[in-house]
Amino acid sequence: MKKFQYEIKDETGIHARPAGLLVKEAKEFKSNITVYAKGKSADATRLMAVMGMGVKCGDMVEVEADGPDEDEAIAAIENFFKVNL
Repeated sequence: MKKFQYEIKDETGIHARPAGLLVKEAKEFKSNITVYAKGKSADATRLMAVMGMGVKCGDMVEVEADGPDEDEAIAAIENFFKVNL
C-alpha cells in the first residue's frame, strides 16, 4: 500500500472537470485507488463519489493505492494532483 497527502490548490477544488480526469486516470490501473478528505473516502474510479466529497481549495486529501501496480498508480495520481489540482 502506497499513499501521499496533497493540499488542493485549485480555486474551485475538485469540481466536475478535474474529477472526471481523475476518474479516467485511476481507471488505467489495476490497483484500488481511494481518496480521503474531510472524514470521507471515495473510490477514485467513481465520479459521483469523488465529487460528493466536496473538496475545496485548501483542503488536505490523502490518496492511497493498493494492488499489483500501486507504485505506478500512486506516482501517476500524485503527478495528476500536482498538475491539475
